[in-house]
This record gives sequence, structure tokens and C-alpha cells, in this order.
Amino acid sequence: MSDPSSTHNSGDNVPVFSVTELSGLVKSTVEGAFQHVRLRGEISGFKRAASGHLYFSLKDEDAVMDGVCWRTSAGRLGIKPEDGMEVIASGRITTYPGRSKYQIVVESMELAGEGALLKLLEDRKRKLALEGLFDEERKRDLPYLPDVIGVVTSPTGAVIRDILHRLADRFPRRVLVWPVLVQGEGAAEQIARAIRGFNALPMDGPVPRPDLLIVARGGGSLEDLWAFNEEVVVRAAAESEIPLISAVGHETDWTLIDLASDQRAPTPTAAAEMAVPVRLEVMAQINENEGRLLRAVRRRLESKSREVAALARGLPNLQRVVESAGQRLDDWTERLGNALKAGIRQRRQRLPKQLFPPRRAILQARQKLETADRDLRRGWQGALVERQKSLGHLSQLLESYSYERVLDRGFALLTTPAGKAVTAVAALSPGDDVNIRLKDGVTAARIAGSGPAAPTRKQKPATHSSSGDDPQGSLL
Repeated sequence: MSDPSSTHNSGDNVPVFSVTELSGLVKSTVEGAFQHVRLRGEISGFKRAASGHLYFSLKDEDAVMDGVCWRTSAGRLGIKPEDGMEVIASGRITTYPGRSKYQIVVESMELAGEGALLKLLEDRKRKLALEGLFDEERKRDLPYLPDVIGVVTSPTGAVIRDILHRLADRFPRRVLVWPVLVQGEGAAEQIARAIRGFNALPMDGPVPRPDLLIVARGGGSLEDLWAFNEEVVVRAAAESEIPLISAVGHETDWTLIDLASDQRAPTPTAAAEMAVPVRLEVMAQINENEGRLLRAVRRRLESKSREVAALARGLPNLQRVVESAGQRLDDWTERLGNALKAGIRQRRQRLPKQLFPPRRAILQARQKLETADRDLRRGWQGALVERQKSLGHLSQLLESYSYERVLDRGFALLTTPAGKAVTAVAALSPGDDVNIRLKDGVTAARIAGSGPAAPTRKQKPATHSSSGDDPQGSLL
């Protein structure tokens, strides 16, 4: 195979490179010249790949540069990149031969200036407020005198000493400290984990569950306090079932955890003052309340004693009432005994007159029973005879009204083959079949003629002529 450089040589000594060779030379040259740079720009087109790598662009008014952050570095970033965020990215410049592009490989990232931080803070505040994490209805009242107080802060700073010293001065309480980082990488996750850890303690476990939480940190810049603006911390504070006091920074500082907590303290020392009352003041108040209660009870007893005395004056003498009642009881007892004796005596006098031998009573009862039996027999026999007579009379009357008796006198009953009685000539037509019932049976017949027969006229009786055989003869 021939050498490409000799084949395409046009007479000069300029070498001919392949695309891969030239891309490699450019890559090594760029990486050698820009091994570590800090680049300021606005994030655009941010996306997180399934592999965990971050891809985005950094742009300003006149130029755009692609950026990539490998998964191993993405977990160590101090912020969460978002579109529109102005940042300062630190890394190295390299090329991507597959697309003839150069890009920055980001190893660390920070927000570019306080203005960018404030913008991000406002956007995050607006987002969490829409979710209701800052609503007043979610906030709980602080316990008046908690037995156990949980403190989430750095164990080595002056904050924890100030809190313990203030609690000891006001009202000593048991304090549980959950040590955390309060700034820097991983601080937000540790703070959120501490809040949720205190809430997860069982009520009757070996480690007592706090009645109140204090999340505290000393003052600092916006960047120093940024861990308390992270969503994970704000959500943990809003979800806490234990009342929580936020004491982050000085009085002029504020963070998003202040809005999600149940109470905000301007300083960690003020948080300790909110957590417990002053013991001497509480004792003085208890003594004062005790004195007021005793005086009130004493006045109440005196008032009731006067009322009882006034009521007692209106009551009769109890001993006299008892004596009078006892005398009446003796009188009634004596009268009752005499009445019982008299009653028994009267019953004994009437007893022989009312008693008689059992046989005599049986005989009298038998006689009454026989008399009643005779009366009953006579009564129902007489009633039976009367009923028989009445029934015979009704039977004769029914027999006399029967149509069969009419047939016996020479009448006939005309019916249709269906058995319906014919009561008018107009109901018949020539050719109709009828049944004629006489006293000794039924015979069939058919109606003849062309129509109903004319009504018959009554004939006048014939006059006897004078020349007849009338033996009587005529008187005229």
C-alpha cells in the first residue's frame, strides 16, 4: 500500500493527516493548553442521562460552549444545575472527535454571584409556597415545658454551647444533639436526615423522642447558609411531626427553613429562650397562683359556711322533731296492738256462724247442680220443638211457592234448548226449537208460522135467542 503523504504531495513538505489523526492532535493540543479553567455562563439545554452523566451548554451573549459532567463528579456538585442558572464551572477543555466539537468537562460548579443565588432562592420559594409548605395552618404550637429537646447543629461550634448555657440558665432540660455539617457538600442531606431521624424515634424506645426540635447555625453569607435553602431540608422541616424552631444565622438572615418551621428564632440563643420558660419565673407564678387559689378556696368556704348557718336558722330543732316523732310512733304501736286484738276477737265470734260440715256443703251444691240440669234440659227441648215447628212452616211455604205446583194446575214452562225461560212472544221466531215442560215431563217443539201471532180479542158472550132451547126462557 502506498504512503498517502507521498501520493498526495503537491511539491511541498506539508504532511497529509487522516481525520482521526488530526482530531487526536487537536484534542491533545486543547487539553494541554486548557487543563484547568473556570468558565462563567448560563446553563441551557440541561439534561441528565440514564447513565447519570449531565449534559448542558454554557452560554453568554455572544458564544455557546457544550459542557459535560461525568456521573462521578455530578454527585459532588454543591448545587443542582437547572436551565437559566448562571454558574461558574471549573474543569478542563477537551474535544469530542465524533462531532468535531469542543466542550468543557466540569468537575465542580458554583453559582455565579449573589444575584444568581437570590434568583434561585426566589424561584424555589415560589415553588414550595405553591405546594403549601409555608401555610400557617401547618404550623404547630410549641410545648410550654418540653422534657426532651433535640438540637440539630454542628457539635463543635459555639451554637451548641450557647443553647446549652441558655437552657441551663432558664430551665434545665434534657438535650439530645444530632451532629451535622451546617455548610458545604452533603450538609443539606445530613440536616434533613437528622430531622427525620428525630421524628422516627419511638415514644417508648431506649432513646427518648424529643418534644421539641431546634435547627441552629451561626451567622454567615448567603452561600454559607445555602444548605438551609435546599428543598430536602425545607421538606423535612415541613413534614416534622415534632414542633420545630429554626435558628439559622443572625436576626437579619433568613432561609427557606424559617418559612417551613413552626417558629423562627433570630438567633440560637433566642431559640433556647423560646423553648423553655424561666424556672424562677415559673416558680414565682406557681407560688402566686397557689396563694390566689388558697385565698379563693378560703373565701368560698367562708361564704358557704354563712349560707349553711343562715339555712340552719330556718330549720326546726332536730332533737325536738325526733322526740315528737318517737312519741307518735309509741302511740301508733300501742293502738295497732289493741286493734289487732279486737280484730282477732271479732273474727273468732263470726267464725262459727259461717262454718258448717263439708258434707252439707256438698249436698247443697249437688241439689243446685241437679236443679240447673233439669232447667237446662227443659230449656233446650222447648227451643228444639219451636225450631222444628218453624222449619215445617217454612218448608210448606216454600213448597207452595214452587213453580212445579203451577205445572200441576195445567200450565206449561217454555224454555230454549239452553234452558233459558221464554217469557214473551217477541223473543221467538219461526223455526226456533223450544222445550215445553209439563207436570209429567218435557217435550221438544218448533215454532211454526211467519211471524208473531196477533193478539187475540176478547169475544163478547153470545146472547140467547128467544127461540132456543132455553128452558128458562126470556122474561122480556
